[in-house]
Parts: sequence; C-alpha cells; structure tokens
Amino acid sequence: MKKILFLSNTANFSKFNLPYMRWFHEQGWRVDYCSAGEEFIKDCDNQYTIDIARSPFSLKNVKALRQLKKLLAENRYDILHCHTPMGGVLGRLAAKKLRQEHKIKIIYTAHGFHFYRGAPLLNWLFYYPVEKHLAKYTDVLVTINKEDYDRAVDKFSKITRVEYMDGVGVDLTKFTSVSAIELNTIRRQLGYSPKDFIVTIVAECNRNKNQLFLIKRIPELVQKIPYLKVLIIGKETLPFARKLVDKMTLQRVCRFLGYRNDVELFEKMSNICFSSSIREGLPVNIIEAMACGKVCVCSKNRGHNSLITDNFNGLLFDLKKPSEMINKILQVYNEPVFGEKIATNAFRAVKKYDLDIAVKKMAGIYTSLFTEIKFCPKAVIMLEDS
Repeated sequence: MKKILFLSNTANFSKFNLPYMRWFHEQGWRVDYCSAGEEFIKDCDNQYTIDIARSPFSLKNVKALRQLKKLLAENRYDILHCHTPMGGVLGRLAAKKLRQEHKIKIIYTAHGFHFYRGAPLLNWLFYYPVEKHLAKYTDVLVTINKEDYDRAVDKFSKITRVEYMDGVGVDLTKFTSVSAIELNTIRRQLGYSPKDFIVTIVAECNRNKNQLFLIKRIPELVQKIPYLKVLIIGKETLPFARKLVDKMTLQRVCRFLGYRNDVELFEKMSNICFSSSIREGLPVNIIEAMACGKVCVCSKNRGHNSLITDNFNGLLFDLKKPSEMINKILQVYNEPVFGEKIATNAFRAVKKYDLDIAVKKMAGIYTSLFTEIKFCPKAVIMLEDS
C-alpha cells in the first residue's frame, strides 16, 4: 500500500486538506497526518503529534526536526505534502536525504510567501534565501496567487517544478447566497435583528490578521451606523483584540465568537465581510464570503488583490489610510443598491474556486508524480473530466 503524509504546524489546518485526503483514500492509499495535534483530525489513518513552532528561531524546532526525520524513516512514505511555512521548512529538511535516495516525493504548497512586493527588507534577506535553498529538495512547489506564482517561476523554476492553483478550493454548495427571508431567519436563530448592520471578520486573532485596525475605528463608525455589530470569529491566539474592546467599552458592538463550525451562517447573514490583514496568500474566508454573495471590504495585499477588483466585486482600502476604510463601509451602508451590485459581481466571480476544480487540479499533480495512480478508474475519470 502506498502512503502519503500531510504535514502542517497546526491540526486545524487539516480542514483545507480533507478533500485531498479523501481522494487518496479513494485511490487505496494510506493517509497520515502530522501536526501539533491540538485537535482530532478526520479522514486520516494515523495522526502524529510533533510540536512545530511558528517562529523559525524557536529551539523547539530542533527537536521537531529530529522527530520528523524519525517519523519519515520509520514509515517510508511515498509522498510528503507540506503546508504552512515552518511545516514546509522542517518537512523538506527532514526528507531531503530520503528524496536524494529516490524514496520519497516532496510537495510544498506555499500559502503566501513571506517575501512579497512591499514586504520588509528583513523578510527578503531571510525568507527568500531559505526558500531558494529548500527548492532544491522540492519536487513540486504549488502557489495559490499570481504574484507568488510569477516570482516562483522567475526565481525557482530552474530548480524545481512550479504549479499554480486557484486556492485550496471552497465548497460552493455550502457557501452560497440566501434570500432576504432566509437571511432574517438566520439572524433570528443566532440572536440578531434584521435592522442590525453586521460586519463579520473570520480570522484567527493575531497580528497579521490585524483586527485592531477596525476595532480602533468602531467609535467613529457607530456614530453613523447606530445598529452596527462587529463579529470576530476565530481562535484568539493573542488576547490584545479583546483587551482593546474592553478598554474602549465596545462590548455592545464588538463580539468575540471564537472558533466555530457554522461560519457559513454568519457570513450569509452579514452585510459586510471584512479583512484588514497585512499579508495574505489567497484567503479562503474571503472566497467563502464572496460565494455567499457578500460585499467584502478588504485591505490591499497580494491575496485580496488577486480576488477583488476594487468597486467591481469588492472594495479595497489602503492600510495607511484608515479614512478610506471608513468611507468604504459607510458607502455600503448608505447605498444599498451599490452594495447589491458589488455582491452580485462577487458571487459570479468565485466559480473558478470551486472545490471540485481544485481537487481535480491537485489530483493531476499527484498523478504526475506517481503514474501508478492513473490506473485507478476513479483517478482516470477525474483527470478526464478536468
């Protein structure tokens, strides 16, 4: 039986890999997953726990590297598919000897290089040389936005094979638009009023996701939008956002809902889905919101720019100009027809991010590494349909 190991620094990230794990099971492969193990991972045969720190400078990663080498040597996987920055670094370092012996194929999906247009010089001095070095130990480097793809082709294509995907895929049967009646029904079920103007942020609370940017402007917004509700959905990795809300006594307006499995309901009932993140690869939360036919108001960065054409299928603002963000939100509030037009265009724009398309694309990449897969009838059907 052939075997694949998926690797990411958190178990929560496995939700993006589940469709691909299921695909491998359909082909008769053993599917294992390695992460920090903070939660149970579905659809894997074996779940391994290795504590990989996010920081490349953490000494914890020295131990993690040793553990990964042992895991790979003992199980002799046919494919290692790495995700998340440090998962990609440690996975490729741990597997490089096995790869040199032609005993494993290595895929790294870059969900957003840390070296990007406008990134701090330190990012370029550190992360770019690291990625260039690790490309030597990579059979396929998968990118999910055009800026990263163009850079990878320019800088790494002589070292490794570079592929492009339109993100990891979104279930467009789950994330879809609803009627006004359905929207208000969802609001009543979740404890919100039809007259509330709801701005939803779906993202882990951390410095990159930058929730403070909106929180600081709530007092100005609520003067113009009396029934404003800001809903922050996601794991509170850092407590600074909640502390600021408490300090500014904004609890009536801004609510922290934590990690939830019913995100689609909150997106469907929202007026605006918001992101002020500093850095993005290709944000799944925004694709999901667009699929629900929502106006997305987002900061300008390579991930948001890949999805949104300003004033057409979403609204973009400069993080250096808070007033620009405020004006965009107020425009949606004051001009319902304008918002409806933006939302309609957003809904139409996300069809190419459908999960089925993503699975077929990735299946083609997997199949090209191991031609044995193509003799499986299901694999042949998927590739022919693509």
